[in-house]
Amino acid sequence: MALSAASISNTSRILSPSSFTFSQLNNNKLTKISPSHFSTLSLTPRSSLSRRSFVSQRGRRESSHVHVSCSVKAVLLDESKEKAHLLKGDMWSVHKFGGTCVGSSERIKNVAEIIVKDSSEGKLVVVSAMSKVTDMMYDLINKAQSRDDSYVSALDAVFEKHKLTAMDLLDGDDLASFLSRLHNDINNLKAMLRAIYIAGHATESFSDFVVGHGELWSAQMLSYLVRKNGLDCEWMDTREVLTVNPSGSNQVDPDFVKSEKRLEEWFSRHPSKTIVATGFIASTPQNIPTTLKRDGSDFSAAIIGALLRARQVTIWTDVDGVYSADPRKVSEAVILRTLSYQEAWEMVNFATLLVPSYFGANVLHPRTILPVMRYDIPIMIRNIFNLSAPGTMICWPAENEDGQKLESAVKGFATIDNVALVNVEGTGMAGVPGTASAIFGAVKDVGANVIVISQASSEHSVCFAVPEKEVTAVAEALKSRFREALNAGRLSQVAVIRNCSILAAVGQKMASTPGVSATLFNALAKANINVRAIAQGCSEYNITVVIKREDCIRALRAVHSRFYFSKTTIAMGIIGPGLIGATLLDQLRDQAAFLKEDFNIDLRVMGITGSRTMLLSDVGIDLSSWRELVKYKGEVAELEKFSQHVHGNHFIPNTVLVDCTADSSVASCYHDWLRRGIHVITPNKKANSGPLDQYLKLRALQRQSYTHYFYEATVGAGLPIISTLRGLLETGDKILRIEGIFSGTLSYIFNNFIGARAFSDVVAEAKQAGYTEPDPRDDLSGTDVARKVIILARESGLKLELSDIPVQSLVPEPLRAVASAEEFMQQLPQFDNEMARARQEAEDAGDVLRYVGVVDAVSQEGSVELRRYKKDHPFAQLAGSDNIIAFTTTRYKEQPLIVRGPGAGAQVTAGGIFSDILRLASYLGAPS
Repeated sequence: MALSAASISNTSRILSPSSFTFSQLNNNKLTKISPSHFSTLSLTPRSSLSRRSFVSQRGRRESSHVHVSCSVKAVLLDESKEKAHLLKGDMWSVHKFGGTCVGSSERIKNVAEIIVKDSSEGKLVVVSAMSKVTDMMYDLINKAQSRDDSYVSALDAVFEKHKLTAMDLLDGDDLASFLSRLHNDINNLKAMLRAIYIAGHATESFSDFVVGHGELWSAQMLSYLVRKNGLDCEWMDTREVLTVNPSGSNQVDPDFVKSEKRLEEWFSRHPSKTIVATGFIASTPQNIPTTLKRDGSDFSAAIIGALLRARQVTIWTDVDGVYSADPRKVSEAVILRTLSYQEAWEMVNFATLLVPSYFGANVLHPRTILPVMRYDIPIMIRNIFNLSAPGTMICWPAENEDGQKLESAVKGFATIDNVALVNVEGTGMAGVPGTASAIFGAVKDVGANVIVISQASSEHSVCFAVPEKEVTAVAEALKSRFREALNAGRLSQVAVIRNCSILAAVGQKMASTPGVSATLFNALAKANINVRAIAQGCSEYNITVVIKREDCIRALRAVHSRFYFSKTTIAMGIIGPGLIGATLLDQLRDQAAFLKEDFNIDLRVMGITGSRTMLLSDVGIDLSSWRELVKYKGEVAELEKFSQHVHGNHFIPNTVLVDCTADSSVASCYHDWLRRGIHVITPNKKANSGPLDQYLKLRALQRQSYTHYFYEATVGAGLPIISTLRGLLETGDKILRIEGIFSGTLSYIFNNFIGARAFSDVVAEAKQAGYTEPDPRDDLSGTDVARKVIILARESGLKLELSDIPVQSLVPEPLRAVASAEEFMQQLPQFDNEMARARQEAEDAGDVLRYVGVVDAVSQEGSVELRRYKKDHPFAQLAGSDNIIAFTTTRYKEQPLIVRGPGAGAQVTAGGIFSDILRLASYLGAPS
């Protein structure tokens, strides 16, 4: 079938809406139908037995074979018949089924079953084209415009798809009738696409006309099937009913008055209690076919629902409802049972700015809410593939809903990626009328879409966000528009910040709930998220922030967790699975279920690393078999890769690295980790007792951010030494002196160095019992106690170096350089007499020996030494490996505050670390 060039002597004239509307092949000749015919035929009423698709009725009628003429009388129905009156109100329910719902014959059968089971007195069903068909129709136009001959085979594929579907659904006369109409439509489309192919261009009207056929076909098939299932059913070509006015910006405005009149006229000709209507398509006031634009079937359903004053509009889709956040990004997102019209409006309009879906589903056309809101008609979002799911209802909020007190003030969160910030600033902007108008006028001239606007009251700058793909053109337009002001210095710069994302929190109750903003920004701060711009409307239904793109998912999870009381999830990396680290991992294993169930704390170990081997996981390591996993699935240890892996999981907003080593090289990484937003917990003393300048730098960074650095176990293992000291200082007390037995090893040794026992025998006993380091000299040297003293001194405000602390070593001078621990233990008995003498002198005076560390805050010095105490002194009352620390302060001057308990051992040290982990979880929002 060919279209000769001679038959369209003036292509540009023929392809304009005013001069050419439709061409029908008749006996291999192209017959042109004039615009007046087109207008008349578009409103031609038709009986249910001889209804044609919008295209096919412009040819010969199958039943009469009467050639179409310009006579209106030839197509009018007998007006002598009694017209049915359209009753409106709660008797009507409106359903809308999207493309996925009618994507196959099986799915269309499911839709028909839902319609049949609906007990409403009147049912109007709006359907989209079958899944992917609208895209296929647009592709036809694009191919034809590009003079790509494959448009013919692509149209054949469209025909085959619908023919096979119909053959699976229908039979007999219904099937024959539909296939005849389908065949006519396809022939008509071939003629039109051929004309587009020759012209190399299609107007918007032609495109709308072509792409609307998918809805015509799906509506006809469904109506036949519903009728086959026993219900009287009519199908409606909504171009005969819905009238819309193009309003620019790819939008249309419904003419409700004219549409309502035309609906009543349509119903008078086709009275039925079940109507299947085409979504997406409509007509202009000039009766030219048009569409409600992409995803407009929702809009069709809402308009018709408003025209009918329906009881409810149900939008059937492929998700269970509207989520509190995109479930692909927040696994704990919940289905919202209700949304107010305003909340839904904020969410839909926000999400459709740049992306085709929000909260995990393309749920609503952005303008769907307005028509039904006018008549208080609720919208129900339901999942056709999960009928048991209750869905989400969009309506006016109830005055006293059950459980209202527990409902979050923020209903949902949404994000937009790939945006850029533009900042126009300068002192010459303040108080100058028209500056904002000039800025946004320039933005409009390049066709860019402004998503967020923020301006401070000083008027010194205007900041706004645009799609990143448009920002270059925007910046160039602004620089051109304000070139004179920039050269004169009235404007200082037009700055662009790329790689941004937008996060919005939406909720109607935000307007009446104090502290929502504080909670939102506190959650972002604790997740170490920097906010670049803020915008909030006076309605207070929406708070929008602009953040770095790389922080987007972490920010979304952090704020959702805070408002929805979902689990406080922390990604953990354990460094040093030795004695203490292994004990901690076992404690985490044993408490994991309890913490999740009772406290909503999910501590997820994403990595374990030693000095040689590390184990990484994307979802969390099974701690019941972590030893085996490290052994058989471990890889070569690399600390930088390890930290990046643990922190790189954007689905978990908070990360902590737990350093269970005594390695100074690991401690040197703390500053970088904190700077990157990684929390640090450790019993490693090296960082806090190392060079003073590095310590001060570390603490300054900690105070400047919401990143936490906890090190309770550095001084007293599981004893609350650091927290007690901080509590005293923060409440205004003044430290005078801190004195204590800080070494569990040395406490054990001197508690058992009594009677006639040799010092070397007690040391050997302590080593055998596991109290000492593998080389006991590490304990006897006093260096470990000195590190604890320097930590407490610095916490008290003293700026001391480790070298400032005099330390009395218990390692005899000749033995300090011996090669091995074994050799040291063999030679130690040679020096027992010296220690025995010191013990005897103490006993003669009624004293005991204790190895202590002292912080003298008054004289600003510290010391570590062997001292004598009276037998009634608290330090003399210790047993085993207990530690004891006495705080002398202005409040506790006469009787020092004493903390006493086990200060050594893997269990208590790991317990102290675990306590810090839970403290971190509490700071991050876990319930206390």
